[in-house]
Amino acid sequence: MNLAISLRRAIELWPDREACVDGMKRLTWRDLGQRVAALTHAFRNLGLTKGSVVACMAPNCVEYLELYYATSCLGLVLAPINFRLSEQEVREILVHSGAEMLVCHTDFAEHTTSMLEDLAGAGGETSLKLVTWLGPGHPAKTSFKSMHYEPFILSHWRRELIDCELYSEDLAQLYYTSGTTGLSKGVMLTHGNVASNALGAIAELGLTDRDIWAHIAPMFHLVDAWAVYAITWVGGKHVFVPYFKADEALKLLETENVTITALVPTMANALLQSGKVWEYSYSKLRAIMTAGSPVAPDTVRQIEEVFGCTYIQFYGMTETSPFLTVSLPFAEHLERPQAEVQAIRAKTGRTFIGVELKVVRPDGTCVEKNSMDVGEIIARGPNVFRGYWHNEEATREALRDGWIYTGDLAVVDGDGYVNIVDRKKDMIISGGENIYSTEVEHALHDHPQIIECAVFGVPDEKWGESIKACVVTKAGAVLKEEQVIEFVKERLAHYKAPREVEFMDELPKTGSGKILKKVLRDRCWQGRVKRVN
Repeated sequence: MNLAISLRRAIELWPDREACVDGMKRLTWRDLGQRVAALTHAFRNLGLTKGSVVACMAPNCVEYLELYYATSCLGLVLAPINFRLSEQEVREILVHSGAEMLVCHTDFAEHTTSMLEDLAGAGGETSLKLVTWLGPGHPAKTSFKSMHYEPFILSHWRRELIDCELYSEDLAQLYYTSGTTGLSKGVMLTHGNVASNALGAIAELGLTDRDIWAHIAPMFHLVDAWAVYAITWVGGKHVFVPYFKADEALKLLETENVTITALVPTMANALLQSGKVWEYSYSKLRAIMTAGSPVAPDTVRQIEEVFGCTYIQFYGMTETSPFLTVSLPFAEHLERPQAEVQAIRAKTGRTFIGVELKVVRPDGTCVEKNSMDVGEIIARGPNVFRGYWHNEEATREALRDGWIYTGDLAVVDGDGYVNIVDRKKDMIISGGENIYSTEVEHALHDHPQIIECAVFGVPDEKWGESIKACVVTKAGAVLKEEQVIEFVKERLAHYKAPREVEFMDELPKTGSGKILKKVLRDRCWQGRVKRVN
């Protein structure tokens, strides 16, 4: 099983059907196949071979789709990069991944050029052979060879798609996620992982060639990227929104007759709160999905009433390609009152097809299905990742006897639906982004005036959770909240910076001197049943 099969199938069965829409660009499956074929030859001519890493930093666009497929067809490894990361974070990813090529949009030219020059000036070890630029304007000048993406492709026009021998265990993508040490971890997903997830999604969601998928959530994130392969496999259509803007997304849902999409909850709320939500018709829209953080039953009700479609929540991890559960009611549940059905859809969900999932106590035994007994979610299946890139210690911690330990604490109800209530991991989910509190603490500890700190998530009505830092400064230090926040922004992606800073004389500690972060965090979650928002 390999991912190239899905594109070959679409080209063969629907050559003249529209495959994707990106602004004024409209391509059939034959057109898309020609562009991907040219790209495979351009990669081969550059000297990239099976296992070579191609990094990409771009907004949603048809070229991103082409990159996902050209790398899959050749056995290359695509490393999508979050364009909100800081220069230092991107630099670390390029070095750690050993990327031989970077495809970057000119929207990030200044950021990328500075990052590359700092890398070269600092003597950083990189395998980069070429930087290829998407978007308008001249290629930015760097010490690395660079050129525009279109000439890169067109120099190999009218060539056949390269047929490379690939297997399920071959590496397909490398997604970098936040790490507890402050350094990102590269999640290795194989062709088998991603294909299994895509085929499972087709079955669970009933995807067909009538479906039109809107790439609204970023394609560097698996909230959206899994659909690249699932939609292609069934011959559906891809439409793109470069950056999320609620009004533009709403317009696209109508003008392109979108049938299904996936968002993070903050995006869904932004659509609901847009003053233009009632200006458009969503007659073809059959489902809006969300993932990344829990939603309230009232949000489910609003989505279904305003858009006239079904709401589906899914849960998973980058490490699981990403599906572990979906909040699809069983047939008999659909006979219940609407409010009860919507409450089911607001749950974390039932086990995804092809996945084996348990909620276990510390001794490894399964919790009772009583919606009260709390345990950790563990899972195994063909969509569970191969491990972390060049990080055996982290791999051993996450994967034990074939099971991935998610760090999410949950209960199970009598029907087998899982519902997350807390996190075992020291992680915050804000606006759908995973942030380890320890990586923020590492940044704070670099400040010369801060001697101790504790970072944790607090409830936030807009973002789900926001980041709070409690800090202790040196005697006599004069430090303001905004200075602390700006200090972190200079070192990490802006969304990882605290939104609130509390200065304290001392932090609560155990007898052995360990900071009692739970005591600080619990103050902010009083009166809530769940410790996630």
